[in-house]
Amino acid sequence: MNKFQPFTKFPDNFLWGGAIAANQAEGAWNEHRKGISIADVELYNANLDRKKIHGFAHTLDEIKTVLNDEEGYYPKRYAIDFYHTFKEDLALMKEMGMKCFRTSINWTRLFPNGDEEMPNEDGLKFYDELIDEIIKNGMEPIITISHYEMPLYLVINYDGWNNRKVIDFFMNYAKVVMNRYKDKVKYWIPFNQINLTYCGLFIPFGILEDQVENTENATWQALHHQFLANALCVKYAKEINPEMQIGMMLADTVVHPKTCKPEDLMRTLKKNQMQHVFCDVMLDGEYPRHLNRYFDEHKISFKMERGDEEILKLYPSDFMSFSYYYSKVNTAQHSDHPYDLDKNPYLDESEWGWEIDPVGIRNALNNYYDRYKKPIMIAENGLGWIDKVEDGTVHDDYRIKYLGDHIAQMKEAIKDGVELFAYCMWSPIDIVSCSTSEMSKRYGFIYVDIDDLGNGSKQRLRKDSFYWYQKVISSNGEEL
Repeated sequence: MNKFQPFTKFPDNFLWGGAIAANQAEGAWNEHRKGISIADVELYNANLDRKKIHGFAHTLDEIKTVLNDEEGYYPKRYAIDFYHTFKEDLALMKEMGMKCFRTSINWTRLFPNGDEEMPNEDGLKFYDELIDEIIKNGMEPIITISHYEMPLYLVINYDGWNNRKVIDFFMNYAKVVMNRYKDKVKYWIPFNQINLTYCGLFIPFGILEDQVENTENATWQALHHQFLANALCVKYAKEINPEMQIGMMLADTVVHPKTCKPEDLMRTLKKNQMQHVFCDVMLDGEYPRHLNRYFDEHKISFKMERGDEEILKLYPSDFMSFSYYYSKVNTAQHSDHPYDLDKNPYLDESEWGWEIDPVGIRNALNNYYDRYKKPIMIAENGLGWIDKVEDGTVHDDYRIKYLGDHIAQMKEAIKDGVELFAYCMWSPIDIVSCSTSEMSKRYGFIYVDIDDLGNGSKQRLRKDSFYWYQKVISSNGEEL
C-alpha cells in the first residue's frame, strides 16, 4: 500500500452513536439510596435568559436554600426517567443502528456522600444491567466517570476538588467501576469537558472568597487535582486491562480572531493557548512553559507534591475527545476570561445564541490532531431547538441540516488525515439541558413528551431525523 494513499471515507469500523449524561436523563434522584449530586440542586427558572450560560449554584447559602426548597422544580432530579425506561430507549438506539452509546455513571448512585469506603450495591446493579443492555443491543459502551454528578456532600464538607483528599475519594469510585466493567467497557472518559470549570470543579466560590484572596489560584489547584486523577485512571486501567482506552475530554472553545489586526491575532493566540493547556497536560503530560508568565502575572502558586509531575508525564491519555457546538471570535479588547467573546457576524445562531459553524468542526479536528497526534472521538455535537409535534412526529429539517453539514466537514477532516474513530452526537433522545435545565431545548432524534415543569406522558416519538440518522449509519456517512 502506498504510504501516501489518500483517505477518502469514514473507516469501516467507525463508531456512529450518541451521548447522554446520567444527571440529565436518569431521574430517580432519591431511589435505592442514591445521594444528592450537584446536578440535583439545579432549579428551573421560567424567566431564564436563554443566551446566558447559567451553571450550578455556587455558594453555601444557595446550596442550603435549595436543599430546603419544597416548592421549586428541579428537572434533573426527574429528567426523562431513563433509570426505568433504559431498555425501551436503548431498543430505539438499536433501531437506528447506532454502533456506540456514551453515558455516565452517577457517582452518587454508587457513593451517596462520596467518601464512603464501600459502594452501594443497588447502584452497581443498575449499571450492571445498563451496560449489559447496551452491549446486548450491539453498541460499544463509552463510559464517562464524572459528568457533573459530583456528590454534594464533598462540596459542602471538603470544598470540592480544591481539596486533595477528593482525589482519593474519586479514585476509590473510579477503581470500583473500572474494575467491575474492565472486560465490558473499552473506552472511558474520566472527566467530561474538564475545561468548563463552572460545571466540572464545583468549588463553592462563595466559601472560597471568604477563605482565600485568589479564587483563580483555587481553581488551578482543583484542576491540578483533576489532572492527577485522570492520570491515575490511566495508570490503573493499564494495570487491570491494557486494552482499556482512557480519553481526555474538553469542550472546544478555541476562538478565531475577529480581524487581522496584529493585536487581535496575538490576544486570540494567548486565549487559545489557555484552552490548549488541558490537552497539553493530559495528552503531552506536562504543563506548557507559557503558563510561567501567566501564573506570575496572576499571582498563582498552587501546591504540587513531589512526584505529581512524574505521574502526569508517565500516564497521558490514550485518545482525545471533545464536544463541538459553535464557534466565537475574539479581539484585543477582550479579557482573559474564556467566555468574554464576540459573535461571528458571518454565522446564524440558535435561540440560545450558539453560532452554527460546521467548518469549525473540521478546523478543530485538524487543530487538535496536528498538535497531539492522538486518535480523536467527537464526544458531543448537536443542535438544541424548540421542536413542535405535528402529525404525531417532529419535522426537524433544521437538525438534519445542522448534523449533516457537520458530518460532511468531519469527512473532510478525515481526508485531511485526521484519525477520527467515533462520533457521539448529542443527544439521541431528548434530555434536560445542562446549562438551562430546560426540556424545551431539545437535541434528540427521539422526542420525549415532557415539558419544562415535568408534565407530560413521557411517550417517545421518532422524529424525521431518526430515520435520517439511520441512513447515515447504514451508509457509513455517505448519505447525508
